[in-house]
Amino acid sequence: MTNWLQRAGGLSTVRGALKSTAIFLAMATVWVAEPTMAQAQTYSFSNLVIEGNERIEPQTIITYAGIGRGKPVSSGALNDAYQRLQGSGLFESVELVPQGGTLVIRVQEYPTINVVNFEGNKKLKDEDLAKMVKTQSRKIYSPATVEADAALITEAYANVGRLAARVDPKVIRRDGNRVDVAFEIKEGKVTEVERISFTGNRHYSDRRLRNVLQTKQAGLLRQIIQRDTFVGDRVEFDRQLLTDFYRARGYVDVQVTGVSSEMARERDAFFMTFNIREGQQFRFGKITTTSEIPDLDAVEFQKLTKIRSGVVYSPNAVDLAITRMEEVALRKGAQFVRVEPRVTRNERDLTLDVEFALVRGPRVFVERIDIEGNTTTLDKVVRREFRTVEGDPFNPREIRNSAERIRALGFFSNAEVNSRQGTASDQVVVDVNVEEQPTGSFGIGASYGQDAGFGLTLDLQERNFLGRGQYVGLSVSTTADNQQNSLTFIEPYLFGRDLKGKFNIWYTTSEYDSADYSTKSYGISPAIEFPVSENGRLEMRYSYSSKELYDVDTNSSPILIAEEGKRNSSAFGYTYTYDTRTTGIDPRWGMTLRFGQDVAGFGGDVEAITTTALARVERKILNEEVTLRAELEGGAIHARGDTKLTVLDRFSGNGKIRGFETNGYGPRDTTAVNEDALGGKYFAALRLESEFPLGTPEEYGIHGGAFLDVGSVWGLDDTAGFAGTVDDALHWRSSIGLSLFWTTPIGPLRFNFAHALKKEEYDLDRVFDLTISTKF
Repeated sequence: MTNWLQRAGGLSTVRGALKSTAIFLAMATVWVAEPTMAQAQTYSFSNLVIEGNERIEPQTIITYAGIGRGKPVSSGALNDAYQRLQGSGLFESVELVPQGGTLVIRVQEYPTINVVNFEGNKKLKDEDLAKMVKTQSRKIYSPATVEADAALITEAYANVGRLAARVDPKVIRRDGNRVDVAFEIKEGKVTEVERISFTGNRHYSDRRLRNVLQTKQAGLLRQIIQRDTFVGDRVEFDRQLLTDFYRARGYVDVQVTGVSSEMARERDAFFMTFNIREGQQFRFGKITTTSEIPDLDAVEFQKLTKIRSGVVYSPNAVDLAITRMEEVALRKGAQFVRVEPRVTRNERDLTLDVEFALVRGPRVFVERIDIEGNTTTLDKVVRREFRTVEGDPFNPREIRNSAERIRALGFFSNAEVNSRQGTASDQVVVDVNVEEQPTGSFGIGASYGQDAGFGLTLDLQERNFLGRGQYVGLSVSTTADNQQNSLTFIEPYLFGRDLKGKFNIWYTTSEYDSADYSTKSYGISPAIEFPVSENGRLEMRYSYSSKELYDVDTNSSPILIAEEGKRNSSAFGYTYTYDTRTTGIDPRWGMTLRFGQDVAGFGGDVEAITTTALARVERKILNEEVTLRAELEGGAIHARGDTKLTVLDRFSGNGKIRGFETNGYGPRDTTAVNEDALGGKYFAALRLESEFPLGTPEEYGIHGGAFLDVGSVWGLDDTAGFAGTVDDALHWRSSIGLSLFWTTPIGPLRFNFAHALKKEEYDLDRVFDLTISTKF
């Protein structure tokens, strides 16, 4: 030990080192203790002084600070008071200054907003942006609110496909502690969907699947079309559309496993790829019905399924069968009946056996139906779409169907229907939340026809008149030779029932280039329409009209000259329509049948019975890329009493078959100089048509067609004295042709190229026809 101390410099050296260490430790203790004592410092203020406030009351500032007079306040409490004042959003700057027993609180209030401007916006209007933002004139300026509003505007532009939009808020100081807020907007270009592709689709082509999606590829008219812009929220909807498309065609295991959306390097376009796992297509196997309710016979309900074994499986067919069964059970007085579809898979033969089981459901009642968000539409318009009212048994399926009917109205941009627990365990409250959308439209249109030439059309429509769900439409159409004006009013639920009330008034004039006479007509027609079956509806109507034939050329047929004049007609009529297009099980085909009669003679100058009929069938083939249509139409008119039919009462060939001029075929006075068409008592037409792709990109909206038309107009009441000069015999005409369809955002164009296969010598055929119908 001694040796070591000697080597280290001796004992005196050690004492010096210990002394130095003690001094260092004492200084370190003082240094560490100083902040601790500062943090523990407390204040007591007998007076609070507020400086800088102009609009805000001093007591409000003291309340936010939370500091009481005469009470001890720590440094931490002062910091908390500062944070509360700064976080209130009322002050641009805050300062707390202790001065002895006085605490001075200096604040600088946020200025008042003088005006809010939007600069650089063209696609979105100022009034729409003003409704969107919370920054408003005469409110207190808040930087956080302004930044949030800028983000909202950017999102609004993204929703219309402008992902490159930038919004920079600017603040301009004014006198009197006021500011102007300007949102400087750089809209950027539309971010288009350049390409949509699919992977895993073996049964349907990319072309067919693109037609299913709401999103479209950018095409020739990319500056006009709106659905080719990329909207992120639309992707999920497109996924559901694809899923529904496959399931409706028997692919029950289909999955859209993902959607890849890649942006181009220039950030002006997206490339979308939908990944699909199709699975196998299933068909219906055995269809059976069982009943667990003693009062309900399964055999009676079996016939309500209307499903044949071997057809492609369709969830819609199952749903319709369940709806029919539950409705019949309810009419029999059976409450709380549920139909459960019990599906058994047969992997070997790819069929699904469906057992419809009638079971007793839980005893749950609808306590009430709450409707919110309908600022314009009356509650009763929404409520009448429910087949269930307060106090009825709760049926989840019916609630879902009601939700679909509400959405189908077209009055709301969004409609959600949900159920929740009521005031008791056996009570359910149905909540309906809707968002209104514009239902009126004003259109100025242009039209073109080979006969009528160019024309203008003015349309004013309101589909939800005064929020009552009523339709009001005014149409004015005029061309060089024709004028058509009409006013239509429709009440879809007359007397609160599924009874559609209609009222129509019209006035038309015409001067055909292909006929040397003019016509004029006006009239009114009230009608009611109601369902008579699942797919059938019946319309009952009355019509009163006044028609006039005038300015008949002296070179026309004596028959037309003798028919010149004015006549009134009063008639009752009906039309039965059977249509499977909206409720059909198989989406690949649809059928429409229509039969109607009008009986004139209840006053007026005309006594006649007019009968018309139409049958239309449409079928999609070749993976639904080709559409086939067949239409068979006919009509007859028979005079009653002493009535002499005129050209205003008889049928013309207009619009019946293609390849002929207006009034270009039918009964003729061959000796008359003008050879005007006289019209006929009978007509018949068969129209066969197909539509198919031409191989062009589908975003161009161009596809082709082919048609074959056969038809005729024939028969006159009295041809005595015109033997050998008037030909009113049945002569079949036919034509064949090709069509070019072009679907554009400004309207559909159709080019017809026809060749008359069979015609009479006096018929006037037409090789080319173009029709345009557009609104802007």
